[in-house]
Amino acid sequence: MNEFDKNGIHRSVWKDALRLVREAHALPFGSAEEIKARARAFDFLRKRPEKFFASLAHLLQPNASERSIEAALAPLERMDSKLRITDVDIVIRDTDAAEKPAAAPIAVVADNIRSALNMGGIFRTAEFFGAEKIVLCGYTPGPENAQVQKTALGADGFIPSERGGDIREAIPRLKAAGYAIYALETAQNATDIASLQPHLPCALLLGNERFGLDADVLEMADETIVIPSHGRKNSLNVVSALAAALAVVRTKIP
Repeated sequence: MNEFDKNGIHRSVWKDALRLVREAHALPFGSAEEIKARARAFDFLRKRPEKFFASLAHLLQPNASERSIEAALAPLERMDSKLRITDVDIVIRDTDAAEKPAAAPIAVVADNIRSALNMGGIFRTAEFFGAEKIVLCGYTPGPENAQVQKTALGADGFIPSERGGDIREAIPRLKAAGYAIYALETAQNATDIASLQPHLPCALLLGNERFGLDADVLEMADETIVIPSHGRKNSLNVVSALAAALAVVRTKIP
């Protein structure tokens, strides 16, 4: 996400301006609450050094019409779209944690992931749920890949990753280190993830977007787990599947 527009104005400034004008616009025009909210927006905008904000402030003066308020709101909402400022951003904190929380004893093993964009999503998802590391197997792209970096949004710098070679060699190493191995796959007789009682530390195996994990790899796992479908499609995108699986596993960690 771009933090500044082409004129060097930080997105937080646009966000605050949008919030203040929206607050005024949402209130009944001419009410005491609306007049106070409009005054707050007017003061914020007129104190900004940029000429653009001064022009918007003019539209919010005490004698402004309801149409003038809408005219001030429109360009802010256009910038809202450009900078991808959402209502969620406005209400909920939009900064990352200053310090890294303690990692959970979960390794994510990515085998032959084709899409670098998917892999960036895996980095971001694994880091969000506090996994301890990512093991890159086969031809899975790593954090050195520009497309991985694009969708990881910095998460590739917060979670360790390592090359694991062939997954059939990586699994025995993980088992020797004490990891329980869970394969996430839409296989026959797989365990519904909701009933999983994970042993820790554990490793969650992800396979190729089209072909999944090979049958012999599934046999090497301690258990194969599945996210049950409630629609016509029987599987999820690999990033969505990882998010759903980690959300469940995290709830079962003491």
